[in-house]
Amino acid sequence: MTLTLPTAGQAEVFGLDVQKAPYQVRRELGYVPQQLSVDGALTGRENVWLFAGLYDISWGKRDDVVKETLDSLGLGEAADRLTSTYSGGMVRRLELAQALVHHPRLLVLDEPTVGLDPIARGDFWKRIGQLQEKTKTTIMLSTHYMEEAEEYAHRVALLHHGQLKALNSPEALESELGEGKDLEDVFRAFASDDAATTGGGLRDVRAARRTLQRIG
Repeated sequence: MTLTLPTAGQAEVFGLDVQKAPYQVRRELGYVPQQLSVDGALTGRENVWLFAGLYDISWGKRDDVVKETLDSLGLGEAADRLTSTYSGGMVRRLELAQALVHHPRLLVLDEPTVGLDPIARGDFWKRIGQLQEKTKTTIMLSTHYMEEAEEYAHRVALLHHGQLKALNSPEALESELGEGKDLEDVFRAFASDDAATTGGGLRDVRAARRTLQRIG
């Protein structure tokens, strides 16, 4: 995302070096963070309008672009309500609208369904499926829900202690372990027994719990 410097190595987004061309990279990206990113004191329309301004969408086009984005995510009728009145699922769709308002080539989702009930999770993925059908946007997702990765991802990368342990389609990864295996089995096979106790840390757990409380 160009917001922190790499400790080593090199990274490119669509051929753009993240250190040499950070501003160009950011214009290609849409980002939905794990932690809450909307302003509850603003309406849904105002939140997305602000992001449209950050991405230099012209004044003449901004209102129409914001309306189109909100409508596409089913938030048109609630656009002028304060986001503090939104449900958790609506908040996630609003964050998705913020990330998509400038039509990015790459959409990064950081555990986007954490804390959502099954209905809200299903609706979120329905919207992502519609996005995939209508655009050529590449979607990069981080998740601890193996069923999400199994159902929606074309390729899965398993990371453990900052190391890439596996990279392939869900079907290929599962077949390597034998018949009847799923991605949870794959994860256990590639991650050591201390994965549950060393990942995240107390600070991350507290932050995640605060987010769950805020989005309901």
